Amino acid sequence: MESKKTSKKEITSKDKQLQNYEVDYQKKPLTTRQGLKVNDTNNSLKSGERGATLLEDFLLREKIHNFDHERIPERIVHARGSGAHGYFELYESIEEYSKAGIFTDTSRKTPVFVRFSTVAGSKGSTDLARDVRGFAVKFYTDEGTWDLVGNNMPIFFIQDAMKFPDLIHSVKPEPHQEIPQAASAHDTFYDFVSLTPETLHNHIWVMSDRAIPRSFRMMEGFGIHTFRLINKEGKAHFVKFHWKPKLGVHSVTWDEAVKISGADSDFHRRDLWNAIEAGHFPEWELGLQIVPEEDEHKYDFDLLDPTKLIPEEMVPVKIIGKMVLNRNPENFFAETEQVAFMPGSIVPGIDFTNDPLLQGRLFSYRDTQLSRLGSHNFHQIPINRPVAEAQNNQRDGHMQTEIPKGRTAYFPNSIGGGCPYLSTVAEGGFESYQERIDAKKIRTRSESFNDHFSQPALFYRSLSDWEKEHIINAYSFELGKCEIKPIKERMLYLIAQIDENLANKVAKNIGLKVPSSVQEPINQAIGADANVEEQQPGEKKIYLEKSPKLSQANMHFNTIETRQIAILVANGFHMPDVMKMTDALEKKGAVIKLVAPHGGTIICDDNMEHKVDAAIMTTESVLFDAVFIPGGKKSIDALVSQSKFIKFVNEAYKHCKAIAVANEGKELLNKSEIQDFDNDEALFINGTPEDFIAAIAKHRNWNRREKAEKIPA
Repeated sequence: MESKKTSKKEITSKDKQLQNYEVDYQKKPLTTRQGLKVNDTNNSLKSGERGATLLEDFLLREKIHNFDHERIPERIVHARGSGAHGYFELYESIEEYSKAGIFTDTSRKTPVFVRFSTVAGSKGSTDLARDVRGFAVKFYTDEGTWDLVGNNMPIFFIQDAMKFPDLIHSVKPEPHQEIPQAASAHDTFYDFVSLTPETLHNHIWVMSDRAIPRSFRMMEGFGIHTFRLINKEGKAHFVKFHWKPKLGVHSVTWDEAVKISGADSDFHRRDLWNAIEAGHFPEWELGLQIVPEEDEHKYDFDLLDPTKLIPEEMVPVKIIGKMVLNRNPENFFAETEQVAFMPGSIVPGIDFTNDPLLQGRLFSYRDTQLSRLGSHNFHQIPINRPVAEAQNNQRDGHMQTEIPKGRTAYFPNSIGGGCPYLSTVAEGGFESYQERIDAKKIRTRSESFNDHFSQPALFYRSLSDWEKEHIINAYSFELGKCEIKPIKERMLYLIAQIDENLANKVAKNIGLKVPSSVQEPINQAIGADANVEEQQPGEKKIYLEKSPKLSQANMHFNTIETRQIAILVANGFHMPDVMKMTDALEKKGAVIKLVAPHGGTIICDDNMEHKVDAAIMTTESVLFDAVFIPGGKKSIDALVSQSKFIKFVNEAYKHCKAIAVANEGKELLNKSEIQDFDNDEALFINGTPEDFIAAIAKHRNWNRREKAEKIPA
């Protein structure tokens, strides 16, 4: 908090940044791209004050030319993204599994750049769309660049890259009307999903709270595919990569997501930027699920199937290091927009498997970067440059920025002394894993990929009651937006194969019944007249009754670091109430915001002036994690007189957030729709800061949800 009685106003990082910008610009004159100093950039060159603009105006031409070409094609998927710089540190060597330096050298601090994103929406869409989130990490290692390009969900919609264009075409806005934006709740998507049962596992994750995270900093990341680790002896192990956030895994409700999209469509982007600027650096731990090659066929699912996860109860996650993001980009376009991730960027000690989706991605990503960035030399863009020295015989091309030296650009050569020379494996040269192959060329899939119901059923069984309710509501909303009845019926039939109770509740909500069979129209749609049996999913299996690690309800974290706490105040608020609470909250790393009837400043009952962080008309309760209402009769009278403060409290209660009031602050609760102040583990009247902090750390009091549903939206 800031007041005139405090000893000295702290200069924020943003203030410093602005001061630095001012100093920089004062020292540097405006020039053309050729370095020519310019004395007027406001007026074009004319034939007289009111005459025609002259063609010779090279300053105008350069400025307009650059403007006309300053955009590049946005990513077809993952267009909406945010990024940050940081580093990765290894806790312990795993040289028994991999010879990669990043996994064996604990003295290294490997630079990284991370980009988070949504999948379906365009670059200007909202951060809070119900969607998968991209989680891509570029490691600038001493042996070369390694890109771990994944999502915040451990599986993907499809099993074979051949289906990727179909998936994306179905979920994008429908081509005849370009509607809806950044949303899957429409007929073309559910037409595809209902005819492609392999999508069901990833789809139920998207219907869960994982699809609307509270923050990029509070979501897991996964490499999705099964990769290989190779040690010095050439022995391989299968591996799946996991990122575990130190702040915990938390989400918002759908009602909040809808409102946040209107109140701040840049919510996740702003949250990441502000946290790093304030020194609250996000951290994730890197974990590995390692499976010996001889156990490849040990499980009731195929390790090469990207629509399947390995339950952590079956193969625990081994934590080996941490990643810290500690620097925001200097320029969004130059770094976040131009960064080029490719699953094919690996280093010795890591290799691929025959996952058919991964195999297709190895081609697709490089092809995409050529289209977006305009040249095969995109690796020379600063954000994409490796820290390892690059030397090869590849030359020239569009936008070549390097100046290769020497007479030779071929291998072998004698004129250049044989350089650049080939490295042996012992010298760090890359060698592909020598996997034995003895098979016929065939266009099909393994029967072991044919189980589409077991894992989505396991996921649903593993969730808490409130998580299941959210999935029911999500399916009901999405299918309720569809217009074609047969599509909705096909979806209900498939959902029933996952869980009959789930399907029945969704069917009731959308006014339909779960059909007993819809196979005939499915066969016709997929052209399966001659090979119907090959198209049938396998029977649902139960190899685990539950996997508790899949539920956010079982992820307990005790920190409230960076949680946004709204303190509702007006002139005359009781300063001791605020000081006692803010001191306790800020010691735990929470961010305090004073929300008042107006902007500018307010005066407490100790006659101190305080800067207002947000006027009530410019903010919403959905942007905060908890609410505190201090006493002070004059302050409370002012708050009660404005209906939006009452709405603020109602919504915080409705979304099951922690609320604390002191002294006269209870009067604002009395004016709200809250009926029961007792027996609520996250509602405190003259409670201790410690109890309030403990409730915030739990994220939400989901036991309140039945009472909360009665609060008007």
